[in-house]
Amino acid sequence: MSHTEITNDAAVIDNVQSDSQFITRLCLLAGKIIMESGGETQRVEDTMMRIAAAYGHTHSHSYVTPTGILFAIDGSTHATRLVRISERNNNLTKVALVNDVSRQIAAGKLHADQAYEKMQSIDLERSEYPNWLTTLAAAIASGSFLFLVGGTWTDLLPILMIGGSGFYCFIWLHSYIKIKFFAEFVAALLIGTLAIVTTDYGLATNLDTIIIGSVIPLVPGLNITNAVRDLMAGHLVSGLSKGAESLLTATAIGAGIAAILTLYS
Repeated sequence: MSHTEITNDAAVIDNVQSDSQFITRLCLLAGKIIMESGGETQRVEDTMMRIAAAYGHTHSHSYVTPTGILFAIDGSTHATRLVRISERNNNLTKVALVNDVSRQIAAGKLHADQAYEKMQSIDLERSEYPNWLTTLAAAIASGSFLFLVGGTWTDLLPILMIGGSGFYCFIWLHSYIKIKFFAEFVAALLIGTLAIVTTDYGLATNLDTIIIGSVIPLVPGLNITNAVRDLMAGHLVSGLSKGAESLLTATAIGAGIAAILTLYS
């Protein structure tokens, strides 16, 4: 074999390895966005493996937990790469955007560098709703649940104010103290206090329905759903961890309400 042929073979190998490294980065970025935005584990793994397969890497492996993602491509000399998941929230808009990009990749409409740019723009996008809008939505949700638990129209205005105030307290406190369960506990304390005050002064009639409806926006419904889906799909670590997180949230809410009712009685 001539020196030229050996050089050409080495260049081909280098291109393949650099390509696999770039595809690994692209897959990890897509998985990171989905996991941080409230997506389930199965969706993260499926999206990463489909993206890798679309660019010719049909044999890839992933291991996803709520706090980190491991990903590797067969035939690559680069070590398995890890990305840390430090923040998790509910932003299904980003999940939908990543799914749209992955579908374009599978259809052969995007080159790898174009796809990576799109993923980066999605990751950097601040598509969260403003605090006033989420607070308003929480207040409306509390008012809607009032009637589901047997409330009356006379309690509508108080529960709108209490539900919105409790949720805003949670948002504001969590922005300063990055301990979610503490923020939920304090928000539940505030909800219980306001519910007792309004019923004592005759502004509301039913303490139970006011409290139940007001804490509903704090309940981790998406986490519970994802925990069940992960367990059913066989992702036991992710399912149990998300279930434990949901249980801690429910405990924080319940402890806050129980503490204020104990003091009141």
